[in-house]
Amino acid sequence: MATNAFDNLLKRARSNPRHIVLAEGEDRRIIEAAGRLVEDGIASLTLLGRERIIRERAAESGLPDLPVAVMNPADSDHREDYARNIYALRKNRGVTLDDARDLAADPLFFANMMVRLGHAGGSVAGAHYTTSDTVRAAIQVLGMKEEYSLVSSFFIMLFGEPYHVLDGALIFADCGLVVEPDAAELAQIAIASADTARTMLGMEPRVAMLSFSTHGSARHPLADKVIAATERVREQRPDIVIEGEVQLDVGIVPEVSAHKAPGSQIAGRANVLIFPDLQAGNIGYKLVERLANAMAIGPILQGLAKPSNDLSRGCSADDVYRVTAVTVVQAQSKER
Repeated sequence: MATNAFDNLLKRARSNPRHIVLAEGEDRRIIEAAGRLVEDGIASLTLLGRERIIRERAAESGLPDLPVAVMNPADSDHREDYARNIYALRKNRGVTLDDARDLAADPLFFANMMVRLGHAGGSVAGAHYTTSDTVRAAIQVLGMKEEYSLVSSFFIMLFGEPYHVLDGALIFADCGLVVEPDAAELAQIAIASADTARTMLGMEPRVAMLSFSTHGSARHPLADKVIAATERVREQRPDIVIEGEVQLDVGIVPEVSAHKAPGSQIAGRANVLIFPDLQAGNIGYKLVERLANAMAIGPILQGLAKPSNDLSRGCSADDVYRVTAVTVVQAQSKER
């Protein structure tokens, strides 16, 4: 597959690699991806887990001299310091110092504390942990960006085959996290995704707020929610080019847009697609991935104060590689 957009992202990661912590370091998929990430100059890495197990599995995978740092949170020299920091963050929530010491031995909390304290630029987990556990630990340790009140997710969908109508990259959101956003939350997802398109992919965002209705062609509270979210984005961020509510074909097909929505700002050239809820988003990205053979990278988290990302438990080593590369670029963007 011709994936110029992802090649550009990899080039950007290589230009200024960051240190990333992988919380599930004993997993063979993580180890295989780690070898490629280091060899390709994408990132320097810390793998969390028992060193003997990690080194043995690396050798079995043909990586006897895997050039990564390995730490076991349970016996790390950092555990007590991390515990005191967790206690300071969570004591008002009833967490005791002993509780914090237990949390500091948890790879999810340990990894995110590395990021919080500047010992790593970002964290990646989820090969074994559930999304809820991964996101909860990230929120509790890293917190939110000031402008957001929720964490959402996006997929980078890559097109480049000769039979693809579209070429390059699109952002799909939210396809992995927020189940049923209200209008205010949907507006936050749209703003975060537009900023992601600009800072990570270098695209000027053109946002389509998707619905089964285009500009009042159907009347229903579900369409009204999308209309209200669109207006919120326009009020809060007039710099964002956005259209809503629109059907999918109006968002991405110029000829249909000219017919159904003449004068549209995006004119059928949307590169950021905002789905009205998780059902639509999750089904939508999987249809495009499976039937159109587009490459789906994600879900990538947005809205956190510092980068932390979630893998699918069914992920491949390729998925780990791609999500980690994106995390490097997020870390670069955060520093800027």
